[in-house]
This record gives sequence, structure tokens and C-alpha cells, in this order.
Amino acid sequence: MTDSGASSAVRSPGRTATWARKALPDRSGRFGPYGGMFVPETVMTALFETGEAFMEAMADSEYLEHLEELRKRFVGRPTPLFRAERLTAHYGGATVLLKREDLAHTGAHKINNTLGQALLAVRMGKSRIIAETGAGQHGVAAATAAALTGLECVVHMGTLDMQRQALNVERMRLLGARVVPVDEGSRSLKDAINSAIRDWVTNVEDSHYIIGSVVGPHPYPLMVRELQCVIGRETRRQAFDLLGRLPDMLVACVGAGSNALGFMHPFLDDSEVSLVGVEAGGEGLETGRHAATLATGRPGVLHGSLAPVLEDASGQIRLAHSIAAGLDYPGVGPEHGYLRDIGRVRYVSATDDEALSAFMLLCSEEGIIPALESAHALAFLAEEAPRHDPGYCICVCLSGRGDKDVHRIGELLPESSPEVRA
Repeated sequence: MTDSGASSAVRSPGRTATWARKALPDRSGRFGPYGGMFVPETVMTALFETGEAFMEAMADSEYLEHLEELRKRFVGRPTPLFRAERLTAHYGGATVLLKREDLAHTGAHKINNTLGQALLAVRMGKSRIIAETGAGQHGVAAATAAALTGLECVVHMGTLDMQRQALNVERMRLLGARVVPVDEGSRSLKDAINSAIRDWVTNVEDSHYIIGSVVGPHPYPLMVRELQCVIGRETRRQAFDLLGRLPDMLVACVGAGSNALGFMHPFLDDSEVSLVGVEAGGEGLETGRHAATLATGRPGVLHGSLAPVLEDASGQIRLAHSIAAGLDYPGVGPEHGYLRDIGRVRYVSATDDEALSAFMLLCSEEGIIPALESAHALAFLAEEAPRHDPGYCICVCLSGRGDKDVHRIGELLPESSPEVRA
């Protein structure tokens, strides 16, 4: 585990955070020096319209009530906050809680964003949804939300990720989406976003682009964060019900960073709650084969936003690497860069091997198969949990389930196959 960079007090779980007002991007979409709108003129009007429509929707009780009803009746929210007793006993230290986003409909936190944006697209009179995907979970969630709202759906996906996540490709097709293979560059998430943006520029009049994370030009980092904040708001209430107080620490994996921001943002004002984001350390930071942007990157423009990115000496975007397709991205959301710079969130990294070990441990100790992305957050427990006593509570966002990764795990660990065990 590589590092880049409190006591608990009882507070109301539902109080309005002053930080939420301070952390809104400014009029130009900036979080400190990061963010902005670095896009062709052809989509500037669409971005302004989208931002205006979103702010109007978030002030419209009819839209919010409809969204809340679908969260309850369709998504299955609130997702549980689970006390992982066997995992706690294994580490012999801090009490471990898991926020079970893996139990949301479609198997990950991604549905929180796609559902809200699909309703927004209908509100804006759009007939077509464009999405990109890496691990496939955002693509599945986008296809699901499009089917629910009667919209056409096109999902751009790198051919390498299509091989790694074949199950999710079939799920998207079953849900009525057209999957566009992207066979250029790294053939993964970065290139899928490039392809999706080209599609949007060409079809901006009738299409809405649902970016899958807190990246891209303003207003997307704001929109996605706000739609994902349901995770953190629920966690606050559930922690008070379970503990009578807030957790001492929140931990989430960080690729581009939507599950982490949605989980942590409602806690930004609670200085007694430590916040930790875990990036993909790949084969080790020293090898260069990783996706630890906040640990090793520098400011650059990628996909319409200024944020930390992985660059080579010539300023070209470097290939990222992770065992988890959803973390295999050479950038990060601009707000994460800001939160790192001001010291509110600590960012560390976990290697492929550490994530794989954490994956297997949760399977055997708790009967839960996590996504490989989420396993990076779980890997942090091996180092951190034993440092504390059971009175200290660490809450981990289990951002998705690992059905999509079972075949990949079978390739990496042949002994995990039932046939081998038999």
C-alpha cells in the first residue's frame, strides 16, 4: 500500500453542510485551479443547456420526487450499511462497515447517476443516450435507465474491456443498447470516452451524453457528484442508527472517482471523519504500469477538463494499467485534485496483487464477491484496520459486485475454479 499524500463527535446526520456550498464549482466550472470547459464550440451550447436544465431539475420538486420514487422502487435504495464482523475479527482491530452499493439494481453505484441523467434527458426532449464504459457497469446502468425511460442507447467500449467484461457486454445488448467497439489507443476507458465525445459532437441535437464519472467539462463533474451523493447521505443516517455517531474513517476506490465523491462529499464538513481514496497501483508505482493519477500525475487537459493526468515527458497522455477495468483511466475528476491539494482527502494506492488478495478475503470471510474496483478500497484495511481498536470504525464503500470479474479471477487464479478445487 502506497501513500501519496480523529476522534468522533455526535452530529446530526441530516444537517446542511456548509462545505457543500463552498465546494460548488465557480461559474466557469472550476474547483480551485481544476475543471473548466475545454471543448469544441459545437458542444458549448449543449453544455450550457445541460447545466441550466440540471439546476432547474434539482430545484423542481416533481423531478426530485420522481427520482426518489425510482430510487426506492426500482433501484432498491437505501442500500444496506453492513457490519462486517468476520472481516473485523480477521484484522483484529477497527470495526469494519461496508456500504453495500453492490446491492443496488444493476450491481453498482452507477445507476444513481444514469437514472438521474436519463430523467434529465427526457426533460430536455432528447431521444437518444450516449455513454462510455470501462468495466461495463456504467454501460449496463445507462442501458437500464434508457430502457426504463424509452430512450435509444449507444454505449462506446474499448475492445480490450469488451474481452475482459464480456458478461456486461451481453447484459447491455439484452437491455437493448448498441455497443460500439473502440479499437484504438489502449482500447480501454480513455478511448471509449474519446469515441463517445465524437458521437455526441455529431449528434448533439437529439442526444444526451451520460458521462459515467465526475470527469469531463462542466457541468458534468458537478452533476455526477450530486447524483451520487445519495450514497453519503444514506451512510450518515445509517451510521447514526447503527453506531449512534459518524464513522471515524471513510474509504473508497478512486478511478475517475464518482463513487468516492458521492460517498465522501456529505462528510466534507466533518473534520473528525478521515477520508481516504485508494487508486490503482497496478504493478507498482515504480514500474509506471499503474493508474495512480493523484500520486504521480500532473495537471493537464483530458476529456474537456483540467485535472491531474498521467503524462509522459512530452505531455502526451500515458497508458494506465489496472487489474480492474473501471480504474484503468489516466485521469481523475477535477474535484479530487482540489480535495488532495487542500488536504481534506488522503489518497493512497493499492497494487493489483493487494486488490486480488482483498477480493479473495471478502469472498471467504463474508460471503460477498466484490468488484475488483472495490477490492482496492478493501485492500487498505490490511494496513489500517490493525492500527486501531474495535471502538474505531472504518466504513468502506463497496461500489460494485464482482460477477463481472469472476471469469477474470479464474484466469488469474486457476485454483479458484470449482473444477480445480474438486
